[in-house]
Amino acid sequence: MTEQRISDRETPASTSPATSTGRTFFGQPWTLANLFGVEMWERFSFYGMQGILLIYLYYSAARGGLGIDEGVAAGIVGAYGGAVYLATILGAWFADRLIGAERTLFASATVVMLGHIALAVVPGLAGVGVGLVLIALGSGGVKANATSLVGSLYAADDERRDAGFSLFYMGINLGALVGPLLTGLLQKDWGFHAGFGLAAVGMAAGLAQYAVGRRGLPAETHRVPDPLPASGRAAYAGGAVLAAAVVVVLCLAHVITAERLSDIVIWVSGVAAVAYFAVILASRHITGVERRRVWAMVPMFVASAVFWSLYQQQFTVVTIYADQRLDRNLFGWEMPVSWVQSINPVYIIVLAGVFAALWTKLGERQPSTPVKFGLGTLVMGLAFWVFLAMPTGPHSVPLLGLAGILLVFTVAELLLSPVGLSLATKLAPERFRTQMVALFFLSVALGTAMSGRLASAYDPANEEPFFLWVGLVAVVAGGVLIACTRPIRALMSGVH
Repeated sequence: MTEQRISDRETPASTSPATSTGRTFFGQPWTLANLFGVEMWERFSFYGMQGILLIYLYYSAARGGLGIDEGVAAGIVGAYGGAVYLATILGAWFADRLIGAERTLFASATVVMLGHIALAVVPGLAGVGVGLVLIALGSGGVKANATSLVGSLYAADDERRDAGFSLFYMGINLGALVGPLLTGLLQKDWGFHAGFGLAAVGMAAGLAQYAVGRRGLPAETHRVPDPLPASGRAAYAGGAVLAAAVVVVLCLAHVITAERLSDIVIWVSGVAAVAYFAVILASRHITGVERRRVWAMVPMFVASAVFWSLYQQQFTVVTIYADQRLDRNLFGWEMPVSWVQSINPVYIIVLAGVFAALWTKLGERQPSTPVKFGLGTLVMGLAFWVFLAMPTGPHSVPLLGLAGILLVFTVAELLLSPVGLSLATKLAPERFRTQMVALFFLSVALGTAMSGRLASAYDPANEEPFFLWVGLVAVVAGGVLIACTRPIRALMSGVH
């Protein structure tokens, strides 16, 4: 059982109204239902768009695409995915320093909707550039703050936390299930821009639903934990303008190119993570217990990055695999490539409740977080080895074969991802609560960008070395983390 206090004063979560009795949502605080819904719609738009993005980039103009080289297109998708999670830093900073988590979430969702509109109505690379930048910035704010708001619903020692995050994760995957199905159908029959337009409609629905229920959130979510002094705002605004100008100049000078995007995001994510850890650990405003807990996050961060570098290849290598290696014939009708992205959410919807019930039933006897992280990373590596058992040749892999592989993906995901979101809120120092969530998402940014870089090494004609060695790295990383469970738990200082 975790401690009720992580410092000399109670955390805001420890006084949350979620601990009171009353109407519940599957045994969880009722306010979780609103966050469940808005994240469902946001993920509908996000995954619906992402399900058709890669093929839009590398399909020829005759097929409605942009005709970009396949490897470069995969790198763009990986870099974009990494940028989404990298942007959680900005979203967390806005919440903690300027306007609070609740207002940041609403503003970020609006930016996401504008990005989908740009993809739908602006043709060519201009629409891709504007749309993906807006979606990445907005999604970063949504991700960091939605997770932080869920954490605010629970006391620090509430054993429902992991179960609540698993249910929240189910909402994410309901949207992720339906989004690729509907956008894929529209793309197949009406073209890519119709699919992108449906994603914009989904995000608009999410905004409307959130606007109705946002007043039910705890009062603390409107508070700015560490307000930026008015005297410092001009300097930050000037720095933002300067940074934007530098990016524009580097693009015009062809330093930032499509071919280099994934490498750039990898380096930026890595440097940002090191800097973030250093800033938090050096802060004079955290206690000794809080500092030890931040150190405990370091090996979890590394394992998470390895995990996501494999898992996020659903949108790079697995998409190419579905397009070129999978037999997509269903009773004489060829299903859209994007439908493969809906297989994993089906498993999540079925299994998230099972995992939530399992952790709740086990209570204090459930595996510790380092063990869950290690198992998740190890199982993810095993999933890549299962690819080696599939038939070779174009369009030769049966749909059930790929569905089985994605089932292993899902088990690994449920061992690590919702648990990681919960861990970030439990280990966070009070002054860095939202920013610790952003730090966890930085591991996802690093892993996602690496997935795009790794995808450039994938060759459908000779795929065995790729699946063998990439899987081996994850298996070894997971095993090492499990072996180091005891010292990591000591640093966690009572957090399970």
